[in-house]
Amino acid sequence: MTILPVDYDRCLVYLSTMKHISILPLYDANLSSIDSSHQLFSRVNDFLAFQGKTPFYKIEIVGLSENTKSSNGLYSIFADKTIDQIKKTDAIVLPLLCGDFKNAIYENKGYTKWLTSQYQNGAEIICLCVGSFYLASTGLLNNKKCAVHWAATNEFKGMFPDVKIITESIITDENGIYTCGGGFSYLNLLLYIFEKHLGKEISILASKMFEIDIERKSQNPFMIFIGQKKHGDDIVLQAQQFIENNPSATPTVEEICNKFSIGRRTFERRFKKHTGNSILEYTQRVKVEFAKKQLEAGIKSVNEITYETGYNDIDAFRKVFKKHTDLTPSAYRKKFTA
Repeated sequence: MTILPVDYDRCLVYLSTMKHISILPLYDANLSSIDSSHQLFSRVNDFLAFQGKTPFYKIEIVGLSENTKSSNGLYSIFADKTIDQIKKTDAIVLPLLCGDFKNAIYENKGYTKWLTSQYQNGAEIICLCVGSFYLASTGLLNNKKCAVHWAATNEFKGMFPDVKIITESIITDENGIYTCGGGFSYLNLLLYIFEKHLGKEISILASKMFEIDIERKSQNPFMIFIGQKKHGDDIVLQAQQFIENNPSATPTVEEICNKFSIGRRTFERRFKKHTGNSILEYTQRVKVEFAKKQLEAGIKSVNEITYETGYNDIDAFRKVFKKHTDLTPSAYRKKFTA
């Protein structure tokens, strides 16, 4: 498990000067992520007031207009200010997006010039989960790390090849841009921001008051392996289907190459290029996914499941399983058995 330490060199010392937070009501934004962000920043001010300190955050909803409709008009968000009225902000929150990412990017283009200008002027960007699709479209994530929800990884990679996708950790922190992967992992990202701005004590207090698991650092235990198949290489696709349809089989890489009458070196290069995994890694991940379903059913023993995945060495399988889930098979069963 990758544990991301707080970059204390960039930590902001608590001052009486308020930090302005702009929460953008993006088109097709998830309403709960906007409201939760507003609530948590506001409650931190309450914590400080209880300690006899002045508020640290000034939180405003900042939109393209005073009224933003979202989710096909299901609800409206009323902004405190428009971007034209905010000449300088300290941090910008980009909420989680829903629906068609390409359409959301198009509909939110009106924010891009202002967002880029504010970042260049020193504003931090706090991007919640798949709000990263819009952020990446601005170019601000090029050659930077970005935590992407495991279910959106393939689509994100296809749209933004210049972004360094991180799936192991739920949080990234690079040059004043923060991202997170996982639908509600943005709560952990906000705790991380509070620790950077105000110290560990406030972060822990927020964790306790809102009952957010502060120790959650990785997506791996929750990830469902979905092989990248939108690549157009028929032979690689056939190999993927063969591996996925035979999780108990133990073919060697050479045998798989022979099955499709192609040289090993050429095929391994093509397979890695299109799927992001070597043939061996892909096979391991399919077997782990097969084992996870068996463990969740809670019927068979770990030893039985190990042998059904084609492993004769229980320790070897446990090592592979933990590599991809951060948990041992027994711990996974305890966590996810119905």
